[in-house]
Amino acid sequence: MDFKKYRKFIIAFAILLFILILFSSSMFYIIKPGERGIVFRPFGSGLDTVNIFNPGFHIVAPWNDFIVYNVKERKTEETLDVLDKNGLSINVEVSVRFNPIPNRLPFLHQQFGEDYMNQLIIPEVRSTVRQVMGRYTAEEIYSTKRAEVELEIINETTQKLQANSVETKAVLIRSINLPPQIKEAIEMKLKQEQESLAYQFKLEKEQKEAERKRIEAEGEAKANMIINSSLTPNLLKMRGIEATLKLANSSNAKTVIIGSGPDGMPLILNQ
Repeated sequence: MDFKKYRKFIIAFAILLFILILFSSSMFYIIKPGERGIVFRPFGSGLDTVNIFNPGFHIVAPWNDFIVYNVKERKTEETLDVLDKNGLSINVEVSVRFNPIPNRLPFLHQQFGEDYMNQLIIPEVRSTVRQVMGRYTAEEIYSTKRAEVELEIINETTQKLQANSVETKAVLIRSINLPPQIKEAIEMKLKQEQESLAYQFKLEKEQKEAERKRIEAEGEAKANMIINSSLTPNLLKMRGIEATLKLANSSNAKTVIIGSGPDGMPLILNQ
């Protein structure tokens, strides 16, 4: 083998291999499931807002910046003090589940960068919670309109984050902590309201039962009046005769005395 003949090719290959090894960490990328990549070309078009790199193996020029984002669902929990409609301080714990919208990653990176959690999510959630709860009283937030407050926070947070390339999965109010004396007063009021409703229900039930009995008694009285008005002496005698004839024709043993009863009605005696 003529080493001198291939020396140039060997040197060139060695230099190429050295360059590949030297820049391999800046050229070869593996994107895992639940991740997406975007590229910034400092000597070209800048941030590529069109191409999103999906999971798999990718080769990128070493002078370009390759940024990998986690697009899985994430969660953050916030504890903050807010003021209600009347200026009362309320301590609230809120949790938010979210994820970046994959095809909007370049715009998210352009506006907020990789630290979008602290630059976007947390400030927007805090701002929305304070704005929404400032429209209600502590009693409404704690009891009567809690579901309505949660729904408003979800809707407004979702709208704001989605406009900035983030999808909101859920916004939950984990706990609402009021000053002890306020909480006790609200709970006492709610208890009294429940007792009042229970008493009102019982009273209405008794009134309906009394009305039912009155209507039933009136019906029975009218029925008796109709029956009494129709029972004339002649009718009673006729009914008695009919009954006597039926009994006389029956197979049972009996003694019939005609004309011995009151008003001349027959008497029937068993043997």
